[in-house]
Amino acid sequence: MKLANLRQGPEIFASVQGEGRNVGRFSVFVRASICNLHCKWCDTDYTWNWDGTPFKHVRDSDPNYRKFDKSTEIVEIGVAEIASRVRSLGAKNVVLTGGEPLLQQDDFCRLMHMLRETDQDYVFEVETNGTIVPSRDFDEAISQYNVSPKLANSGNPEVLRLRRESIKFFAGSPKAWFKFVCCSPADVDEVSAIVADYGIKPKQVFLMPQGTTSEQIREASQGLVGRCLELGFNFTDRLHIHLFRNTRGT
Repeated sequence: MKLANLRQGPEIFASVQGEGRNVGRFSVFVRASICNLHCKWCDTDYTWNWDGTPFKHVRDSDPNYRKFDKSTEIVEIGVAEIASRVRSLGAKNVVLTGGEPLLQQDDFCRLMHMLRETDQDYVFEVETNGTIVPSRDFDEAISQYNVSPKLANSGNPEVLRLRRESIKFFAGSPKAWFKFVCCSPADVDEVSAIVADYGIKPKQVFLMPQGTTSEQIREASQGLVGRCLELGFNFTDRLHIHLFRNTRGT
């Protein structure tokens, strides 16, 4: 499998879930490399913003920011080794994240089956951008979908970021929860339009402020909670940013 590189090894780590329905839950994270979208505010841009690509990022104006060397940012590792590392970290809630994990869903299916062969208590969340329909095997194995369709603020063309077949699949799944990254309260109108268009239940929806510092998150949160109360949505903070700042492996 192709995982992100963390300190000369695969990005597999124990922490608390920082976003969405399971905030605060002790979890093991497995971070896939490679993504099919290129969000300009992405805080895991080391999984896709390679040298020589044309993609834009909000940090481009930072003189210390550079695109990433694909050859050093990807760790290739077998499923059995990933399973062993996950078991050693103790948590039974496993978060498949990225990048876009569903680009490697067959391998993640094997990982889930392998872990459950040794302990049926394992549960699995996947963090996905909602552009890929899961296979039947993956859908049967996964416990929870954390679906994050991208808004116009991501910089991705609508034809790439909103795929009707896949979003309709998730909207109809009892395992799915939707998280929309909002840069300002004005983005909520776009969320409302998507929710209505795809038949997403408001109780399935979380609004999350965009930001990679506590200060940015607090500023972006202004007004979001009120809109959640108004529309019947949920609000989610970014707990890991407040606890650990914007650092890998947290």
